[in-house]
Amino acid sequence: MSLNTNRTRRSTGSTPEPFIRNLNRAGAAAVEFAIVGPLMVMLTMGMMEVGRAVMVKQVMINASREGARTAILPSTNAEDVIAQVQSQLAASSINGTTVTVNPPSLANAAAGTAVTVSISVNASQVSWIPNPAFMLNRTISAATTMRRESL
Repeated sequence: MSLNTNRTRRSTGSTPEPFIRNLNRAGAAAVEFAIVGPLMVMLTMGMMEVGRAVMVKQVMINASREGARTAILPSTNAEDVIAQVQSQLAASSINGTTVTVNPPSLANAAAGTAVTVSISVNASQVSWIPNPAFMLNRTISAATTMRRESL
Protein backbone atom coordinates (compact mmCIF):
# COMPACT_ATOMS: atom_id res chain seq x y z
CA MET A 1 0.00 0.00 0.00
CA SER A 2 1.58 3.24 -1.07
CA LEU A 3 0.69 6.72 0.13
CA ASN A 4 0.10 9.31 -2.53
CA THR A 5 1.37 12.69 -1.34
CA ASN A 6 0.40 14.45 -4.53
CA ARG A 7 -3.19 15.69 -4.01
CA THR A 8 -3.89 16.69 -7.58
CA ARG A 9 -4.60 13.94 -10.01
CA ARG A 10 -2.67 14.36 -13.17
CA SER A 11 -3.30 12.69 -16.41
CA THR A 12 -0.30 12.30 -18.58
CA GLY A 13 0.20 15.44 -20.61
CA SER A 14 -2.86 17.33 -19.32
CA THR A 15 -3.46 20.15 -16.80
CA PRO A 16 -4.68 19.37 -13.27
CA GLU A 17 -8.46 19.08 -12.81
CA PRO A 18 -8.72 21.77 -10.04
CA PHE A 19 -7.03 24.26 -12.36
CA ILE A 20 -9.53 23.52 -15.12
CA ARG A 21 -12.41 23.90 -12.67
CA ASN A 22 -11.11 27.35 -11.61
CA LEU A 23 -10.88 28.51 -15.23
CA ASN A 24 -14.55 27.66 -15.77
CA ARG A 25 -15.57 29.94 -12.85
CA ALA A 26 -13.26 32.87 -13.64
CA GLY A 27 -16.03 35.46 -14.19
CA ALA A 28 -18.62 34.10 -11.75
CA ALA A 29 -17.71 36.48 -8.91
CA ALA A 30 -17.98 39.53 -11.18
CA VAL A 31 -21.39 38.44 -12.47
CA GLU A 32 -22.65 37.72 -8.95
CA PHE A 33 -21.47 41.14 -7.76
CA ALA A 34 -23.11 42.82 -10.76
CA ILE A 35 -26.41 41.31 -9.67
CA VAL A 36 -26.13 41.70 -5.89
CA GLY A 37 -24.11 44.96 -5.69
CA PRO A 38 -26.82 47.42 -6.85
CA LEU A 39 -29.35 45.66 -4.63
CA MET A 40 -27.12 46.12 -1.58
CA VAL A 41 -26.47 49.80 -2.41
CA MET A 42 -30.20 50.43 -2.81
CA LEU A 43 -30.95 48.67 0.47
CA THR A 44 -28.30 50.72 2.28
CA MET A 45 -29.58 54.03 0.84
CA GLY A 46 -33.14 53.10 1.82
CA MET A 47 -32.08 52.36 5.39
CA MET A 48 -30.28 55.72 5.58
CA GLU A 49 -33.34 57.54 4.27
CA VAL A 50 -35.79 55.86 6.65
CA GLY A 51 -33.39 56.35 9.57
CA ARG A 52 -33.16 60.08 8.84
CA ALA A 53 -36.97 60.33 8.60
CA VAL A 54 -37.36 58.65 12.00
CA MET A 55 -34.75 60.97 13.52
CA VAL A 56 -36.46 64.08 12.06
CA LYS A 57 -39.83 62.88 13.37
CA GLN A 58 -38.40 62.48 16.89
CA VAL A 59 -36.76 65.93 16.82
CA MET A 60 -40.04 67.44 15.62
CA ILE A 61 -41.97 65.75 18.44
CA ASN A 62 -39.53 67.19 20.98
CA ALA A 63 -39.69 70.65 19.37
CA SER A 64 -43.52 70.65 19.38
CA ARG A 65 -43.47 69.61 23.05
CA GLU A 66 -41.10 72.47 23.92
CA GLY A 67 -43.27 74.85 21.91
CA ALA A 68 -46.40 73.70 23.73
CA ARG A 69 -44.67 74.17 27.09
CA THR A 70 -43.87 77.72 26.06
CA ALA A 71 -47.40 78.27 24.73
CA ILE A 72 -49.19 77.34 27.97
CA LEU A 73 -47.46 80.06 29.98
CA PRO A 74 -49.76 83.05 30.69
CA SER A 75 -47.44 85.76 29.29
CA THR A 76 -46.58 84.08 25.96
CA ASN A 77 -47.68 84.92 22.42
CA ALA A 78 -47.67 82.79 19.24
CA GLU A 79 -44.53 84.46 17.88
CA ASP A 80 -42.55 83.37 20.95
CA VAL A 81 -43.78 79.81 20.50
CA ILE A 82 -42.83 79.71 16.81
CA ALA A 83 -39.39 81.16 17.60
CA GLN A 84 -38.87 78.50 20.29
CA VAL A 85 -39.82 75.69 17.93
CA GLN A 86 -37.69 77.05 15.07
CA SER A 87 -34.65 77.32 17.34
CA GLN A 88 -35.13 73.71 18.51
CA LEU A 89 -35.34 72.52 14.90
CA ALA A 90 -32.42 74.66 13.69
CA ALA A 91 -30.18 73.04 16.32
CA SER A 92 -30.68 69.75 14.43
CA SER A 93 -30.39 71.29 10.93
CA ILE A 94 -34.08 70.90 10.14
CA ASN A 95 -35.22 73.81 7.97
CA GLY A 96 -38.23 74.50 5.79
CA THR A 97 -40.82 73.55 8.41
CA THR A 98 -44.31 74.93 8.85
CA VAL A 99 -45.20 75.71 12.48
CA THR A 100 -48.78 76.50 13.50
CA VAL A 101 -50.18 77.44 16.89
CA ASN A 102 -53.86 76.93 17.63
CA PRO A 103 -55.47 79.14 18.88
CA PRO A 104 -53.48 81.74 16.92
CA SER A 105 -53.98 84.46 19.55
CA LEU A 106 -52.75 83.18 22.92
CA ALA A 107 -53.36 86.51 24.68
CA ASN A 108 -57.13 85.95 24.57
CA ALA A 109 -57.03 82.24 25.49
CA ALA A 110 -58.51 81.48 28.89
CA ALA A 111 -56.89 79.20 31.47
CA GLY A 112 -57.57 75.55 30.65
CA THR A 113 -57.87 76.19 26.90
CA ALA A 114 -56.20 73.49 24.81
CA VAL A 115 -53.21 74.87 22.91
CA THR A 116 -51.86 72.81 20.00
CA VAL A 117 -48.45 73.29 18.39
CA SER A 118 -48.17 71.53 15.00
CA ILE A 119 -45.07 71.13 12.84
CA SER A 120 -44.82 69.70 9.32
CA VAL A 121 -42.05 69.39 6.75
CA ASN A 122 -41.70 67.73 3.36
CA ALA A 123 -39.45 64.67 3.72
CA SER A 124 -37.47 65.56 0.61
CA GLN A 125 -36.32 68.80 2.31
CA VAL A 126 -34.66 67.00 5.22
CA SER A 127 -33.26 63.93 3.44
CA TRP A 128 -29.51 63.34 3.44
CA ILE A 129 -29.79 61.68 0.03
CA PRO A 130 -29.75 64.15 -2.92
CA ASN A 131 -32.76 62.70 -4.79
CA PRO A 132 -34.75 60.67 -2.27
CA ALA A 133 -36.77 57.96 -3.96
CA PHE A 134 -38.61 56.33 -1.07
CA MET A 135 -39.81 59.40 0.86
CA LEU A 136 -40.19 61.79 -2.09
CA ASN A 137 -43.80 62.96 -1.61
CA ARG A 138 -44.19 62.26 2.10
CA THR A 139 -44.83 64.81 4.81
CA ILE A 140 -43.38 64.37 8.28
CA SER A 141 -45.53 65.97 10.97
CA ALA A 142 -45.79 66.22 14.74
CA ALA A 143 -48.19 67.92 17.14
CA THR A 144 -48.50 68.43 20.87
CA THR A 145 -51.54 69.68 22.81
CA MET A 146 -51.43 71.05 26.36
CA ARG A 147 -53.84 73.07 28.52
CA ARG A 148 -53.11 76.75 29.12
CA GLU A 149 -52.07 77.73 32.65
CA SER A 150 -53.66 80.46 34.72
CA LEU A 151 -51.94 83.28 36.55
